[in-house]
Formats: sequence, C-alpha cells, structure tokens
Amino acid sequence: MTSNEAAQRGIQVFIAGDSTAANYPPEHSPMAGWGQRLGELFQPSITVVNAARNGRSSKSFIEEGLLEQIEQGIEPGDYFLIQFGHNDQKPDEERHTEPDTTYPQQLSRHIELARSKGAHPILLTSVERRHFGPSGELIPSHGEYPAAVMRLADQLQVPVLDLCARTQSAYRAMGAEDSKAWFVWLKPEEHANYPEGLEDNTHFNETGALEVAKLVAEELKQAGIPLAQWLL
Repeated sequence: MTSNEAAQRGIQVFIAGDSTAANYPPEHSPMAGWGQRLGELFQPSITVVNAARNGRSSKSFIEEGLLEQIEQGIEPGDYFLIQFGHNDQKPDEERHTEPDTTYPQQLSRHIELARSKGAHPILLTSVERRHFGPSGELIPSHGEYPAAVMRLADQLQVPVLDLCARTQSAYRAMGAEDSKAWFVWLKPEEHANYPEGLEDNTHFNETGALEVAKLVAEELKQAGIPLAQWLL
C-alpha cells in the first residue's frame, strides 16, 4: 500500500510503551502520558491508538498479549512507535531485560510484527526522569538502554527518535525548579485526586505530556518520516 492509499483510508499510529506514554483516566488527572496527547498534533485523518500501559517493559508487553492486540489492528501503511526502557531496568524477572542482549531482542519482536503487517516501525529512546543533583546538574537515569536502542535502529535500519536526549535538553534548559512544571508535583489539597499531594519525577502532568508529544513531533519532522506531513 502506498502512502497515498494509506492516507485515503486513514492512517493509524500505534504506540507501545509504559506509563510515560500511557493514557490516564480522569481520576488520575492531572497525570498524563505523551501518547495521550499526541493525537492533538495531527490532522483528523490520523488516528492515534495508544496501547502503552503502566508498568510494562518491552518483555512484559509481549508476554501479557498486548503486542498481539496491536497485531490484530495494525494495517499496511500504519506507523508503530515503540518506547520502552523504564521498566526494563526493574529487577523482577517478569520485566527485566539486559541492554546488550534481551532488550534489543524484545524490541526486535515489535519491529518484526510491524514489518510483517506492512507497517512502519519507529523506535524511541526512553523519556528521561527528572533527577537533578545537589549542584543542579541533571543526572541521567537510563544507563545503557538508550544506546542499545540507537544501535538496534542502526542494525535493523529503523528510524529512531532520541526522546531521551530531547527531554534531557529540555530539563536542563528549564532547570531543577522550573522543570517541575512538566511533572505531577502537587501540594497537599492542591488537587482533589491527590489530597495528600505528590512529588513525582517520572510521570508527566497534562502540560508536560503535551510538551513531550511536541518533542516527538519535532523528531518526526527532523528525521524526515513521511508521517510528519500530517502534523498540524
């Protein structure tokens, strides 16, 4: 199927990932994932199907049947954004992968699924956590996982959006204090859903989710990916 044919029937953009990309129900507001807001940046002919789920790794996403659900809906000409890493770092057997072996192996299974369906896989490095040191420097938290994504993208000739680097740059530009504006930092009684308050340096609020979605859009444009032509 050509790009024009796909556009005529409506292109779908599937997202596989973790809580940083996932949709959140109203009772968890203002927490939001970037995938939840990505559709706002596209023309109406583009449908974002956000399959990202809280707590999943590249491994558990497959083992729980979530990739199989994408397989049932994805069609030729669609796009498949793949962003894991946060939970691949966790030590439990259900989720853990190693950046030099099992992590790229699991990511490859996502890529293979997209290609087998005539869809376009796109890898994304993990969004960075907000972690500043005592002297105000941003401390990267993902170890070798982002580099593993970049290597795999090169090996399999898959486009890659370096969202880790983009978010790191954004946090550094804002600084330790102002970068809280993208995350769920709430004082007690500030929000009905979090009466005791919350200081979360991993999960975005609605503003941060939209800003990260905009970084994804910018990366799509810079990478010259055809999907970018339908951005608003």
